Amino acid sequence: MTADDPLANALSGIDNAESVGHLTHEVSPASEEVGSVLSVLYDRGYIEGFEHVDDGKAGRFEVELNGAINDCGPVKPRYSAGADEYEKWEKRFLPARDYGALVVTTSHGIMSHYEAREEGIGGQVIAYVY
Repeated sequence: MTADDPLANALSGIDNAESVGHLTHEVSPASEEVGSVLSVLYDRGYIEGFEHVDDGKAGRFEVELNGAINDCGPVKPRYSAGADEYEKWEKRFLPARDYGALVVTTSHGIMSHYEAREEGIGGQVIAYVY
């Protein structure tokens, strides 16, 4: 793993830990973007919880897994999606309609595509989970 993309490293680590049945996973280094994506995963029920641990360096997240993730990962390149275009990206990255979630970064912060659609705002698709 390289340190150039903390989000990709975090999602890959979580996906691997889930696939082998681990109950926890450590994400390091911590970043605001990774923390916001973890919040979306928590809000959608894909993880049990997470906690930021200050280790005197960049910090890390201790993530509690609950076995709900079949697959997750970053979306590269990051695609722009209008408020009415999320269905197109659901078809591309998720296995079925209303199964899983896209994580988007918007002018209102990082949220799931469901929230962004409800608020009528577009953004960039940065990750998926199902």
